[in-house]
Amino acid sequence: MQDNNESSRDTCRSDNFDFRLIFEKSRKNTFNKCPHLPDALARASLDIPELSEPEVMRHYTALSKLNFGNDTGMYPLGSCTMKYNPRFTEYLAALPQNMVHPYQDETTIQGSLKIMYMLKKHLMEICGMDDFSLQPAAGANGEFTSMAIIKSYFERKKDDRSEVIVPDSAHGTNPKSAAMAGFDVVEIPSNEQGYVDTKILKKAVSEKTAALMLTNPNTLGLFEKDILEIAKIVHDAGGLLFYDGANLEGIIGRVRPGDMGFDCMSLNLHKTFAAPHGGGGPGSGPTGVKNLLADLLPAPTIEYDGKKYYLDNNRPHSIGKVHEFYGNYLVMVRALGYIMRLGSTGMKRISEFSVLNSNYMVSRLSKAYELKNPEIPRKHEAVFSAAKQKKHDISALDIAKRLMDYGVHPPTIYFPLIVKEALMIEPTETESKESIDNYCDVLLRINEEIEKDPETVKTAPHTIVVGRLDDVFAARKMILRWSPALLTDNPCNPYSITQHKKNDLH
Repeated sequence: MQDNNESSRDTCRSDNFDFRLIFEKSRKNTFNKCPHLPDALARASLDIPELSEPEVMRHYTALSKLNFGNDTGMYPLGSCTMKYNPRFTEYLAALPQNMVHPYQDETTIQGSLKIMYMLKKHLMEICGMDDFSLQPAAGANGEFTSMAIIKSYFERKKDDRSEVIVPDSAHGTNPKSAAMAGFDVVEIPSNEQGYVDTKILKKAVSEKTAALMLTNPNTLGLFEKDILEIAKIVHDAGGLLFYDGANLEGIIGRVRPGDMGFDCMSLNLHKTFAAPHGGGGPGSGPTGVKNLLADLLPAPTIEYDGKKYYLDNNRPHSIGKVHEFYGNYLVMVRALGYIMRLGSTGMKRISEFSVLNSNYMVSRLSKAYELKNPEIPRKHEAVFSAAKQKKHDISALDIAKRLMDYGVHPPTIYFPLIVKEALMIEPTETESKESIDNYCDVLLRINEEIEKDPETVKTAPHTIVVGRLDDVFAARKMILRWSPALLTDNPCNPYSITQHKKNDLH
């Protein structure tokens, strides 16, 4: 195994890092007054650090070395699909032609409208939907948009349906999105294997059922093999089926949500389609619908009349806007570039390699870390459990912290809630066998440490700048902005530099 531990110690040890903020490094009167600026226009002072350009660059470059991202290494956050973002799409997004203003006349932004229209058409084909809105700004925003559309659909029919069914394995945003749209949430348990229990579903549906929210593959990485029966149960009860597209990674190019019986769905361009994610956002959560819901999509939609592209605001049944202007445009540019470069063959390879990598990981880890029903093939991710390690008083959190000592990023932990001490790992299609082997080797080495020296794992991390925080203290005494008062080197001040080092907060 390639040992990343030593390299992480070299770059991240606290005794090698200058903890001073850029305000502390500032030297007064460094800036010279511009001789050509009239006194009436000159400011008396600027409340910014006074440093030379090289000092500023070195400060922020040093800080960047403390961050971890997909450019640094494998980032296996299960259910989040944190995969490598190709540089050619960044180049496309940075083209000056994209620097348009949302208030420009439509005749001056035909290229941008064409890009959005083309993306819409591609998503319709990939997902088997009849129309798409690109307006929602994130996956959860797309979920809410779909729920609002379903709410409006039944209100127009004068059909008083008040319940949305959500499996216990669903993403946490699902029940919240349904509740925000005005529905009562009915949770149903998964069966022993982790699938939707069709017997329980049949009992849960009623004349009150507006929709079932479902992720397929589900959050356990399992494909709902009874999906056609599930769709029939919901539709026979008069309800609709919503697809949470966060896990499209596991089936893209192979199976389409629309063909499985879903009536509407949300996507995550910042997951499946490789636009920057998390702190590198913003996100984008396009919402797709079948024809029966198309006239309810947020206004405006992007349309083409054979001669020009335009924003269609003439939608009397629309639920209204869910995002100012028309969504996060540069994310759409990246996604379209990604789709067009890969093509239909490349789309299939995304899911093929995601599934291959996930199941290879399962084959290496399932003996050391508990995995329910390991004989069932996973799709893009797998949810392990640290239940075996609990006998040594080691938790999933302890394992996650120890992973950081080896220079690799922890997976999603404690989700889904139906798996105790969950370690949810998704390698994605962009990782090589070497990087997956390294990650598995680290997890297996940590398992050996737990057997021989559990205290090392329980007190991790040991080699990085940020140690274990007092979570309760941090939550109660949040620092939301910098203030000179925080720099007071006072032993009674919990935020002082001395106390930070003493408490291993840095």
